[in-house]
Amino acid sequence: MAPLLQVGNLSIHFPAGRERSSETMPVAGVDLELERGEILALVGESGSGKSLTGLALLGLVPHPGRVGADSRIALEGQEITGLRGEALRAIRGRRIAMVFQDPLTSLTPVLTVGTQLREALTAHRRLSRTEARRQGEALLGEVGMPDPAAGYDAYPHELSGGLRQRALIAIALAGEPDLLIADEPTSALDVTIQAQILETIDRLRASRGMAVLLITHDLGIVAGRADRVAVMYAGQIVESRATLELFRSPGHPYTRALLKAIPRLDTAADELLTIPGNVPHPGEWWTGCRFHPRCGESLARCATEDPPVVPLAPGMSRCWLPAERKP
Repeated sequence: MAPLLQVGNLSIHFPAGRERSSETMPVAGVDLELERGEILALVGESGSGKSLTGLALLGLVPHPGRVGADSRIALEGQEITGLRGEALRAIRGRRIAMVFQDPLTSLTPVLTVGTQLREALTAHRRLSRTEARRQGEALLGEVGMPDPAAGYDAYPHELSGGLRQRALIAIALAGEPDLLIADEPTSALDVTIQAQILETIDRLRASRGMAVLLITHDLGIVAGRADRVAVMYAGQIVESRATLELFRSPGHPYTRALLKAIPRLDTAADELLTIPGNVPHPGEWWTGCRFHPRCGESLARCATEDPPVVPLAPGMSRCWLPAERKP
């Protein structure tokens, strides 16, 4: 049986400057697989291409960007790359749904939560206004809204950030999707609410049997929640492992740097580690490993030769170091 989602050689192109013949590729050759009921965390710094990858799955790459001709996105074996019109509408919201990044701005401020939830409920089904409200309140209760009826009638500004995020999750679940893309679902929320939102998503995943693509810049929040982790840097997946194996023995220097940068209770505030430099702009990419200018473990060949994809047990790493160590 085919995985629920298969992404092969996904690339996203944008024109560079005034020269239409010149392009940048903020996402370059991404491969992903996601099984039904699984949580896959897509992790990396801001600017790595994580959100663009999620948007591409729904055909939402912003203009003038385009998905590369050799890219492949398949849902249960059905090719959905390049779908348009009603064919795309049948997938978007119904089979694949997305919780967008910022709960403070993702809801329309002049419409009640109920109006926006009703629109999502009736997009793929014929429901009366009364039935849509009944199902909408049930969804709000399922995602942990304390008073679903009041939440249904509330405007976004009347709700806290955590409740707005719950409303967004309810809207995404309205079409009963097979795959939920959660793009930084805990951004702008305090740590207590972050934990509650992640627990809500995990509970809904288990009860509904849906898959979750959890996009985040924070490796710390995926431990114990994600089944697998794909680490993204400068538009490429540099490591993909089962979560426990990745935390136990990270194979890529970037993954090790991210893990070292997680704040620890036994570390003094003035001892917090950071990764020097910044994620390069797509137009600044050069030959060789994209991480090598920031890497403390780089070899001479890292600056000139693209690193190979090395199998790990289980998973992969895009790095010369495991290849050099391999007997």
